[in-house]
Amino acid sequence: MDLTTNYMGLSLKNPLVASASPLNTDIGNIRRLEDAGAAAVVLPSLFEEQIEAEIAHHERLTAFVAESSPEALSYFPEPAAYQFGPHQYLDLIRRASEAVDIPIIASLNGTTNQGWVAYAGEMAEAGAKGLELNIYFIPADIALSGRDVEARYVDIVQAVCAASSIPVAVKLSPYFSSMGHMAQALEEAGAGALVLFNRFYQPDVDLTELKVLTDLKLSTPDEIRLPLLWLAILSGRLKASLAATTGVESADEVVKYILAGADVVMSTSALLKRGAGHMATLAEGLEDWLMARGFSSVDDARGLLSQRRIDNPEAFERANYIKILQGYEAAAS
Repeated sequence: MDLTTNYMGLSLKNPLVASASPLNTDIGNIRRLEDAGAAAVVLPSLFEEQIEAEIAHHERLTAFVAESSPEALSYFPEPAAYQFGPHQYLDLIRRASEAVDIPIIASLNGTTNQGWVAYAGEMAEAGAKGLELNIYFIPADIALSGRDVEARYVDIVQAVCAASSIPVAVKLSPYFSSMGHMAQALEEAGAGALVLFNRFYQPDVDLTELKVLTDLKLSTPDEIRLPLLWLAILSGRLKASLAATTGVESADEVVKYILAGADVVMSTSALLKRGAGHMATLAEGLEDWLMARGFSSVDDARGLLSQRRIDNPEAFERANYIKILQGYEAAAS
């Protein structure tokens, strides 16, 4: 069975990727993921705020010493000469890249196109084979237009791609007025892959303490339908690779995403709950399903149920929405 997959120019042994999670900060876990069948590992994000905080910290130290002794200015290079940033993260990339044979994909998380994007270059130098750009931006300013939000995404992607010598995947949210147009714009800006979708961690309210709760809820298989929809619509319409994420608990979700057109399928929640070894269950389940149905490769199944290849493409559009609602009402009456 040929499971080999191309993801934004990276040759992978199969379409299964361990997406960013706390598991992936430990070299032992990364090795276990490789042994269990992961074709690549995405490291947890380095946040724009972390980089800015370290820059500010160094500037404060420099200012303190300089003020205490004017001669001390000669001992410090200009701020721009410093290699600012959480060096531990770059060290993690180096150690992970040396520990395993599968590609290590670094991750940057930010909301602007400021100086932090230069770290894309440093991540490549540290050994990352790809970069996942997570633009986690909630437009809470009601004066900000949809066009402004989209322009911010495109500007960030252009800046990061210009600074990177390795392929860049963009992890984006589903909350755009025209997802297809936005996907095209990001591809034109340089994105080698799109990851569908980012999960915004939505707050809850504690009625007893009268406070906002910001606890983390892991994804469930019920959440695959929205990314499944857009993967099926975008499949075959873009040159950029498509990655599916959210709700991957079993091989069933892996197969569904591939049939919709995903080049790779990513899992986080299931691995956090069941451990790195669960990757083997996903890999074996995918191979068993393909063999049982007579497929000789994963490429034979990829996109088979995408909108462009099914007999009733309206299944992904309004006509099917009306049919579903009317059918449910008829059954309920």
